[in-house]
Amino acid sequence: MNPASAEEIKLTGSGASFPFPIYGAWFKDFSKQTKGVTVDYQAKGSGAGIQDFTNNTVDFAASDAAMDDEEIAKVKQGVVLLPMTAGEIVLSYNLDGVKALQLPRDVYVDIFMGKITKWNDPKIVAANPGVKLPDENITVVARSDSSGTTYVFTGHLSAVSEEFKNTVGHGKTAQWPKSFVKAPKNDGVTATIKQTPGAIGYIEYGYAIATKQPMAILQNKAGKFVTPGDESGKAALASAEFPTNTLPGSDTPDLRVWVSDPAGAQAYPIATFTWMLFYKDQDDGKAKVLRDLVEYGLTKGQAIAPKMGYIPLPENVVERVRKAAALIQ
Repeated sequence: MNPASAEEIKLTGSGASFPFPIYGAWFKDFSKQTKGVTVDYQAKGSGAGIQDFTNNTVDFAASDAAMDDEEIAKVKQGVVLLPMTAGEIVLSYNLDGVKALQLPRDVYVDIFMGKITKWNDPKIVAANPGVKLPDENITVVARSDSSGTTYVFTGHLSAVSEEFKNTVGHGKTAQWPKSFVKAPKNDGVTATIKQTPGAIGYIEYGYAIATKQPMAILQNKAGKFVTPGDESGKAALASAEFPTNTLPGSDTPDLRVWVSDPAGAQAYPIATFTWMLFYKDQDDGKAKVLRDLVEYGLTKGQAIAPKMGYIPLPENVVERVRKAAALIQ
């Protein structure tokens, strides 16, 4: 490739809003450090990112739901799916004067099935001795778009409750009760909770940190109440076991793994990896820049994860990702 064309490589990506705060920081810094390269990423939601990727309108995409076999089969250039960071999904709420709120497993499932509708419900009161809970309706805020955050959250609730799985369901969209309020992307849900007294909704931990939103303390599989954070997130992902096979019809390693309901006593119950999606067969000039972008994310990128509310990838995962990224050619 001659130096002239190196002057203007513009990479465009779209998809998940869950990792947008950290990806935004990475791409800005990478563009600044790499002469002649700009990386532009639009947070549209995982579903829209996969759509753009399938339609070949972007250079890469991002999804918290990874891609399923059917979606992968539609991409003729082949797919390299790389977990690039990880995070937690928190239940953020708007209750005046309530600094700490504990929600047992059956309670938060029932709230998101529309079965518990009042903040002073006996089950919430029992879990929060000494906390003054108002006699007001719970306004549940869910995602209006096709979302990886919804995919991970409904995956967890479905693992906890067969009834949830059979009624609301597990997917990038779900059959939420009609009374729920809907908002697009993580920032839309965050803003709606913030301006709605009595609201609760599911958002990515980094958004709650950035907007100083209170987060519920959730009961995990071991029966312990756990606060979201770096250590409890790492404890959740510690049990992740990557598959040993390759992606369908390909020699690319399958790096899709879910921890729907982690068992560890210290584990925060709702955590996930989030993936970047690349074409395996690339334009030569772009392939090297994309591999460099991945390497940046695996090194400098991981270093800023904790302060932005994300979980750094464990070393063994970094090695797997680095090996798979070499297939972007």
